[in-house]
Amino acid sequence: MSVCQCAQILLFLISLSSRTGLSRYIEDIEASDGLFTLLSLDQKRETEDFVFRRPLRCLDMLATEGQFTFVASQAELACAIFIIAEPSEVISLELSDVNIDCSAGDFIKMFDGWVLKGDKFPSRQDHPLPLHQRYTDYCSSSGQGASSRSSQNVAMVFFRVHSADTSFILTVRKLHNPFPCNIMSQSPEGSFTMVMPHQRRNCSFSIIYPVEIRLTELSLGQAKSNELSPQVWSGCSGSGDYVELLGGNGVDTSKMFPVADLCFSLTGLAQMKIGCDNSVVRLVSSGNYINHVSFQYRLLEQHELPKTPENSLNNFCTME
Repeated sequence: MSVCQCAQILLFLISLSSRTGLSRYIEDIEASDGLFTLLSLDQKRETEDFVFRRPLRCLDMLATEGQFTFVASQAELACAIFIIAEPSEVISLELSDVNIDCSAGDFIKMFDGWVLKGDKFPSRQDHPLPLHQRYTDYCSSSGQGASSRSSQNVAMVFFRVHSADTSFILTVRKLHNPFPCNIMSQSPEGSFTMVMPHQRRNCSFSIIYPVEIRLTELSLGQAKSNELSPQVWSGCSGSGDYVELLGGNGVDTSKMFPVADLCFSLTGLAQMKIGCDNSVVRLVSSGNYINHVSFQYRLLEQHELPKTPENSLNNFCTME
């Protein structure tokens, strides 16, 4: 993951948050080392016998395995750490050497996904666990530490401390996921295949960029096979097995705008430009079949942003 990609994602996340605390800390980062200096620390690779270590900031993003230490120099009341892995990985988090005062209102919570302005990724409709099971609260955990494992390639830690010199260590590990589901892309271009083997589950692939998406192959079990047809719009939700293309400026897919849906298998090319901050391919599965969808995506240039109703988003996303 490049510095530019990591910066783009973090800046997008910051833009979604209206909390003055986060705004203040990004200003602090820019005034000190610089945002790109902060993010470039995560580009150092590990060797077999070396564990990467570095300090944590109140507002931070991690894309590398290692041990990360937070030590407060003052009260920090609105802190968030966003963790992202490769699409085929899930994230293991472990807290240790925690020195906070839960009785004074300090807390550290780990979340299975990302939370921004009340929006959650993956959404409640797409995540396999109920919302309350996605939180791990250190202050409610027994023992000296707490651990959490994500269901997808993103996770989050948010915390609040009221005194200087409070501290903790966060250990991040990445584990292989044989059937990736609900993925946040690290890049504005690439290709991917989502597979859902006989599970009643929805899987989203979220791209935090305005992109052109090309569906290259779609298999929906016993669905009727057709060549590419212009009738790819609404009407598939009752079929139980289909693919949606969504666009929006947040991370919660349940609050995004439907661009198109397809409920027939194809081996041709379906192409769509989505001029939103967030573009999503969402595979909905009934559990009766083995479904998969393959697609490519690339960043839209400014002059390519959709302007007509055909194969485009109807002006409910704006770009500066």
